[in-house]
Amino acid sequence: MATDSFVKGVDFVYAHTRDIKESERFYSETLGLPVSARYGKLPGVEFETGTVTIAVIEAEAFGLEFLPNKQGIALRVDDVGETRKLLEDAGVNFIADTIDSGVCHMAFFTDPDGNHLLLHHRYAPRA
Repeated sequence: MATDSFVKGVDFVYAHTRDIKESERFYSETLGLPVSARYGKLPGVEFETGTVTIAVIEAEAFGLEFLPNKQGIALRVDDVGETRKLLEDAGVNFIADTIDSGVCHMAFFTDPDGNHLLLHHRYAPRA
């Protein structure tokens, strides 16, 4: 494994939307993420997670085909069960039961455009 990688980190990830106002409501109000930037005349908003920025854009306005992210963005939380309950009470639909992998808890859901997100909490050290 190379130790001198030119990659120094991950600055942001993209999520496509068809409705930037609905996405802003979901990411800022439902998930509680602060807005750090708006793209001016183009429909895009950036949300801060504390480690990686989630940039939500109306894909077609940027000349891109709308494709929801099916890979999942893992959102670190202190308690997956408690956070899941809060989000379910806010109307978020989870797409699977909470998973206990033996080192972490995970709960999978989608944003209004079908972008996959998950709550994640590691409770044991990496092997």
